[in-house]
Amino acid sequence: MTPAPPIDAHVRLDTHPTHPSAVLAVLTGSQSQITHTGLEAAGWTVVAENVLVLVRIDHEEPYWAKDAATRLAAEGTTVDITPRLQAAMDEEWTWARYPMPRCTRSEIRQISNEAQKIHDDIRHGQLLIHAHAHDGHTTVAVGTYLGRNGKSVYLHSEDHLRQIADTFDSPAQALVAFEKVHAADMRPGPAPLTDTERSAAEARTPLALTEANPEPARPEPETVPAYAADAGDHDALLNAFLDAHGDWEKWRTWSDDTTHAIHESQTLRIERVHETPDHETAWTVAAYETPVSDRMWVLTATGATPAPVVEALLDHLADGDGWDTALGTPVDEKTITAATQPLSNAGWTHTVEGRWIRWTTPAGDAGVQFDAFAAQHPTQNLATWTIWAGPGADRPTWTLTASPSTPSSLLASLSETVAHGVAPPRRHPQPTVRVDRGATRLPPNQPLQLPASHRR
Repeated sequence: MTPAPPIDAHVRLDTHPTHPSAVLAVLTGSQSQITHTGLEAAGWTVVAENVLVLVRIDHEEPYWAKDAATRLAAEGTTVDITPRLQAAMDEEWTWARYPMPRCTRSEIRQISNEAQKIHDDIRHGQLLIHAHAHDGHTTVAVGTYLGRNGKSVYLHSEDHLRQIADTFDSPAQALVAFEKVHAADMRPGPAPLTDTERSAAEARTPLALTEANPEPARPEPETVPAYAADAGDHDALLNAFLDAHGDWEKWRTWSDDTTHAIHESQTLRIERVHETPDHETAWTVAAYETPVSDRMWVLTATGATPAPVVEALLDHLADGDGWDTALGTPVDEKTITAATQPLSNAGWTHTVEGRWIRWTTPAGDAGVQFDAFAAQHPTQNLATWTIWAGPGADRPTWTLTASPSTPSSLLASLSETVAHGVAPPRRHPQPTVRVDRGATRLPPNQPLQLPASHRR
């Protein structure tokens, strides 16, 4: 087939600023309406002038954006892909605990695409839902396609797992059959939106984009203690950690809200909760004696934890001895001394008050607290260690907690970071969404090149 001649249309593909997997297309050029029409026909939604978004309930936006980029380039449109979107396109991820484990990745994608079509038909009013119910495991519903010979369908499950389980010749026939099975739980109309559907709807709301203008050079900021540094991009830290350590594997959960990273031994696991408020838990690290045993120890960190502290945590886990302890290991004076020696060396104030042993900076803007009572119950994984920074211990900007059996070497590494580490000062983000200037260009009539292999 002869490639189409180039047209005066340019599309820049980028990740959505707030929705984790959605993709934005920014159009320019005198013939951009051609590209605009093609994207709308493929399910993209207009969110601003010459800006469209692709948002799906199966979180496969990067895959389908790659498909759109190849098609648009073949039709003569110049396509730019930003580095962060290109990374998402190159990533091969696996659903954690997928209910159809025998399916291949392509089969999973096909199933979820059929579910996406059902979702879109409901959203666009082409599939009218008469009633829904909960069958004890998931949501079921009955509806009728409008303009499709009046075919009625029985729907099973939600989001990317929704399927047509049965068909009927008329709405009356479908409703009678549905009521016979689900009379007790039957409710009129469609079911309430799931979290995934609600998030997708939010991503399709109007969006204002401001392209970043070059800024004048600024002097290097003065350094501050690591405990007062900016939280930075926690997701980028996790991705860099996984890229550098092939013995860890990334897993997605049913929701885009959480990512799991699991060591190949299955005995050390990281849970990263995205988009959490600064004061809520964003990281949970847990170690196990065996893949099916109880936790040996657990550590948590809130969303505002400074990037240097998160990096120190991940670096220690990468050393291979991040779980060098045993369930029920007692916490003695030797363990406490080893964990807090960097604090003493830095001149932090040491106090004892009842069950609490504390180390604080001379300015009182950061501290480490040990709970002797919690340490007496090592098998309960209580928060025995607390590292904090902020206006005061009762009003911390961020906190990190650890259970009794947390390795003293890990605690010492974190103590070293908060006691001696330095970093640029905390910056408060501006409420402006910026479009990335750096991008991979896909010229007209050229196929999208993918790497020979993908990291799982």
